Amino acid sequence: MVRQKILILNGPNLNLLGTREPEIYGHQTFEQYLEVLKDKFGNELELEYFQSNSEGAMISKLHEVGFSYDGILLNAGGYTHTSIALADAVSAISTPVIEVHISNVHARESFRAHSYLSPKCKGSIIGFGLRSYDLGLYSFI
Repeated sequence: MVRQKILILNGPNLNLLGTREPEIYGHQTFEQYLEVLKDKFGNELELEYFQSNSEGAMISKLHEVGFSYDGILLNAGGYTHTSIALADAVSAISTPVIEVHISNVHARESFRAHSYLSPKCKGSIIGFGLRSYDLGLYSFI
């Protein structure tokens, strides 16, 4: 059985999961949760993880894998609401992208309700904590 290759791409401030606003994002680091995901999905999916606080690095990563991987889970953090360039990068690639958010962005500040990415993505999963990533991965199985 050939496993599908999936990139999990996290954006700015997600390197602080576990310590940043734990009432919103929880107490677990993403690296800890990635091990849970690998245990759960490892038979079907080959997971790669990349995190950057830099918009340019995220765009470069999308370009790098966006024609050869089977799927991308993208949590662009604050760039979701500001980055036309990141939305253009999603449009430019052929790999399907699922937008993921840990918190319910629609229940927070009003500026978070708008996403430049949503119209460019296959779908969006919002507000289920770290399990939003599980739901996104299920969409590729």
